[in-house]
Amino acid sequence: MKQFLWLTICLLLVGCTALESAGNFNTQPELIPPADVPVEADLSHLQNFGEAPELSTDVWLNTDQVLRLSDLRGKVVLIEMWTFGCINCKNVIPFIKNWHENYADQGLVVIGNHYPEFGYEKELDNLKQAVADLDIPYAVTQDNEGKNWRAYETRYWPTLFLIDKHGHIRYQHIGEGNYDQTEQVIQELLQQSY
Repeated sequence: MKQFLWLTICLLLVGCTALESAGNFNTQPELIPPADVPVEADLSHLQNFGEAPELSTDVWLNTDQVLRLSDLRGKVVLIEMWTFGCINCKNVIPFIKNWHENYADQGLVVIGNHYPEFGYEKELDNLKQAVADLDIPYAVTQDNEGKNWRAYETRYWPTLFLIDKHGHIRYQHIGEGNYDQTEQVIQELLQQSY
């Protein structure tokens, strides 16, 4: 038994000496960050349009509370200025729904700001029906008087705004398209520390 123990010790010493002389012996463990630690995004390529104007509407659908940006700090907020009679707005909604479904649990809050173009779009029952028909799952606010629309200096339907975790507008897009770029910015803003 003593011979076996002695032989084991010798083999260990010879093996460690061989590794050390070959330069492969590392006395300190390699530090690898855990996979669940987020990597901070470099947002320097995104323009900072300044602090986002607070939302001032009181009629909300698909939520049981009035949403205010000041209560959403630490979240990324996507605001879509839209109206249900606009075909371009209808074409954008599937992408917004997809982002809502894919990123809500990571901190994305989607808000549809409905500013009507025509009189029939001002009727709350018509808006409720459109939200149901379009199967919109995210919060929608009725902005009949255009308070939010004007605060964001919006001129066209649809216009998208992305607001970072600190409450600053970092991205805006008018019309359809740029879906990959918009999603990339969402992902980058979600990686921002708060």
